[in-house]
Amino acid sequence: MTPNLHYYPVCLDLRRRPCLVVGGGGVGTRKALGLLAGGARVTVVSPELSPELQALAPERIEWRRRLYHSRDLEGMFLVFGATNDEVINRRIHTDALNENILCNISDRPEVCNFILPSVVRRGDLILAVSTSGKSPAFAKKLRIDLEKQFGEEYATFLQLMGVIRERLLSRRHEPEAHKHLFEKLIEDGLPEFLHRGDNTGADGLLRRVLGPEFQLESLLEAI
Repeated sequence: MTPNLHYYPVCLDLRRRPCLVVGGGGVGTRKALGLLAGGARVTVVSPELSPELQALAPERIEWRRRLYHSRDLEGMFLVFGATNDEVINRRIHTDALNENILCNISDRPEVCNFILPSVVRRGDLILAVSTSGKSPAFAKKLRIDLEKQFGEEYATFLQLMGVIRERLLSRRHEPEAHKHLFEKLIEDGLPEFLHRGDNTGADGLLRRVLGPEFQLESLLEAI
């Protein structure tokens, strides 16, 4: 049994960082698409490539159409091993360890120095669930539950909060001075008003907490 690990959760900024995916099948495709969504510069090493990834090469991904070589790791920030060859996957792990590169081998948490959580995205809201590799099925179940609980209105909610924060900061107030205002908006149900589509209620709450100049319609237009 894999020893208990205490993972350190972190959100990585992958914009323009070179990242490697070894394997061009279904798993490799998911990893590559996830990296692209994070803004990474993606290289895929594989003799074959899924049609979905082929459509992205060479404009959005670099395809090295061959088997993996250790030199493929040169300059990489992280690597995903996603082949069906255990020997190659183990070699990727060893090479990455020697080069101090972040490495994830699909379905092999014991040879990973990071694992991926199950994720719900609602705009800038990211909800991540991990069972530390013990039960992916339970992580999936929790993700589905969270998808039902947190709808797309939370993306709008966070955009509103961002616009409000910018307007308050433009008054040259210290950010800490606004903390109670944001807490009040949350406690009094701004997300719930948006979930119900109750724009009148949301508008009334904004005016009551922030003042008459904060109107829902004008804030939405600023998003």
